[in-house]
Amino acid sequence: MSPLPLADQFFDAAQRLLARVREEEGEAVARAGALLADTVAAGGRVFAYGAGHSALPAQDVVYRAGGLAVVNLLSVPGASGVDVQPAPLSSALERVGGLARATLATSPARAGDLLFVISLSGRNVLPVEMASQARALGLRVVGVTSVRYAAETTSQAADGTFLKDHCDVVLDNKIAPGDAELTHPAVAAPFGPASTVVTSALMQAVVATAAGELADRGLEPPLLRSGNIDGGTEWNQRVCERHADQVLWQRR
Repeated sequence: MSPLPLADQFFDAAQRLLARVREEEGEAVARAGALLADTVAAGGRVFAYGAGHSALPAQDVVYRAGGLAVVNLLSVPGASGVDVQPAPLSSALERVGGLARATLATSPARAGDLLFVISLSGRNVLPVEMASQARALGLRVVGVTSVRYAAETTSQAADGTFLKDHCDVVLDNKIAPGDAELTHPAVAAPFGPASTVVTSALMQAVVATAAGELADRGLEPPLLRSGNIDGGTEWNQRVCERHADQVLWQRR
């Protein structure tokens, strides 16, 4: 019997991971969604930070049609995605101490706000310090990471901790160390990373949960509409005006 095409194998692997996350992380998603709804209802600010390629799921919930207008990107220049050359510098910056403290100190984040810290491995200095420092400043923290990394790798933080150790809620994306779902007999390295697919789904599930939670409390969720539909831009302008103190991504 011929093996499945690699594209089909990847889709199958991603679907298995999504199904497992749905089954095993439902309670954590509900808790994270409630924290998000609590913050929005209280007039607090919401931030999302992603280390390396984990910046992609963070960016996906900021200024997003169908998403909450009040989610803002917390960015560390050069350490979010591959927005710097040479690209390996972004990985090196994740291991530099003090960057998280400086980032938070110069950000608009304040006690009572909510911060999502997304890091697949959760082992590098920057995301670990981002979470621990945020909590020290009075923010609540939701960590999105792979718990398996903490069991099978070594922390790069000075105290030996991982992101998961500094969070109010942990969302486990179930990704195996190495983030590669496929192999081929003629290819030396595994390939087919699925962390972005699964982590983005987790983030959107939390946002959806929060929207429903706010509605159940009799509050209008500050949702954005697509600017590519009639009236979308005007709708978004009104939402942002009502939540001007929480929507920071449109400020100069």
